Amino acid sequence: MTTPVLSVRGLSVRFLMPGGRRIAAVTDAHFDVAPGECLALIGESGCGKSVLASALLGLLPANAQAAGRAVVGDLDLLTADERTLARTVRGRLIGLIPQSPAAHLTPVRTVRSQLEETVRALTDTAGRAAVRRAAEAAAERAAFPTGHLDHHPHELSGGLAQRAATALALVGDAPLLLADEPTTGLDRDLVDHTVDELRRHVDTGSRGLLVITHDLAAAERIADRVAVMYAGRIVELTDAEAFFGTPGPRHPYSRGLLQALPDRAFTPIPGMPPELGALPDGCAFAPRCARTTATCTALPRPTDGLACHHPHVTEDLRA
Repeated sequence: MTTPVLSVRGLSVRFLMPGGRRIAAVTDAHFDVAPGECLALIGESGCGKSVLASALLGLLPANAQAAGRAVVGDLDLLTADERTLARTVRGRLIGLIPQSPAAHLTPVRTVRSQLEETVRALTDTAGRAAVRRAAEAAAERAAFPTGHLDHHPHELSGGLAQRAATALALVGDAPLLLADEPTTGLDRDLVDHTVDELRRHVDTGSRGLLVITHDLAAAERIADRVAVMYAGRIVELTDAEAFFGTPGPRHPYSRGLLQALPDRAFTPIPGMPPELGALPDGCAFAPRCARTTATCTALPRPTDGLACHHPHVTEDLRA
């Protein structure tokens, strides 16, 4: 069997708050990202998606505790020290497209200088002219206009900052690309260009892509598999073609996400997600779910990529 680019087993993240309160941001996440595969992690804001990404890169705040395993190659990311993360992981094993690109760009340096520095640090490119060409090629891959390369981050729009961050992440051709909301601030044409370029990054067959997104149209365009997160837990993990097409998602929450889209039923999921610091003992989605019964007071155990007591079956999905 092919060795995964990323293998996550039992990943949990807890934030320790004043007074001994704990917030369960991520609970018992299990998934792999195979070479040549894009896994899209989707879910409402605050469900723990970006916390999971931060855990993989060792970027959690000091009051966070991570448990479980997250392996790239022969390295467990959750037990690696900061020196290893800084010199071996970030940019080299994992390329990051951050959720807030402007905050990750150095404000006093131009985009060109940051790209050229990244080229020198992560590739074997030598010589001033060659480095300059490589930086411009990286910008072109991300549809970042050459005429803006000599601008500072504060001179960029949100969409341009997003494309600059994408260009930086692509430089090292890392085995795993982690894209946290990579289409934020982009119009539809640029969304399509960006996800197509990310897809090309993994279509070589040796690299993997974990994309975290609210944009289900982008996820449908790029993903091989879909992982749906709700209240810190992955509640469904399935093939993207089946998820977006036939037979469709089986978890009621996943189904609700699709039915809320304007090009589908345009029907929002009722209610609000629970607070991660006050999760119920049973299924966290039960208060918002039309299929809830007394059984849902117990936590559903994941089986075949699904954590639900009353999933939709094929006959439901065809109705």
